[in-house]
Amino acid sequence: MKSTWLLLILGSVLFGTVHDAAAQKSSAFRIARLKYDGGGDWYNDPLEEPTLLDYVKAHTDINVDPNYYYVDIMSDDIFTYSFLFMTGHGNIRFTDEQAARLRKYLDNGGFLYADDDYGMDGPFRREIKKVFPDSRLVELPFSYGLYDCVYDFPNGPPKIQDWEDGKTPQAFGLFIGKRLAVYYTTECNPSDGWDPPEVHGDPENKRVEALEFGTNIIYWALTH
Repeated sequence: MKSTWLLLILGSVLFGTVHDAAAQKSSAFRIARLKYDGGGDWYNDPLEEPTLLDYVKAHTDINVDPNYYYVDIMSDDIFTYSFLFMTGHGNIRFTDEQAARLRKYLDNGGFLYADDDYGMDGPFRREIKKVFPDSRLVELPFSYGLYDCVYDFPNGPPKIQDWEDGKTPQAFGLFIGKRLAVYYTTECNPSDGWDPPEVHGDPENKRVEALEFGTNIIYWALTH
């Protein structure tokens, strides 16, 4: 774990209009689950975010609201959250209007973390292209700062769920200027490790890895 000064981040740290809107509602950092169309189970494992935020609260000085929230892309409420999380096992579909709305959110300082829960890789790549038609997901090197900003992950994202497929974890980013606006993980499923131990039966060391990795993502989103 890095020195304590790295952790002196409050949820009231603001980046652009998205964070300004969030501050009007709460000074604490919150995560909103992104509700999407297409039939995929965007709602699966709703204890993931609260468990992660409880961990962040216990191990850092970040001011968090550990409640579960979800938001529809077309709702004005999307602009009251600085951090969106999406996951699932199946299809995703953005209309042109939804893609434009998500792009507006991201252009105004918002951050999206997407974690493939095995089954959403193809749909996510297809739909995020609607949001960023002139950009592409780029694989991030292990030297990227997110991997050692609080806890050290010298080999990139940890493999929490592998279903015995033997594939290598991968992580990709989409940038607006130099800012990482979308972070995407596949073939590793760290968010499953955020759940309480009885949900998936993950070994404790894997759960800790996943929670530490989630802490890094939150820290990076708040500071970059």
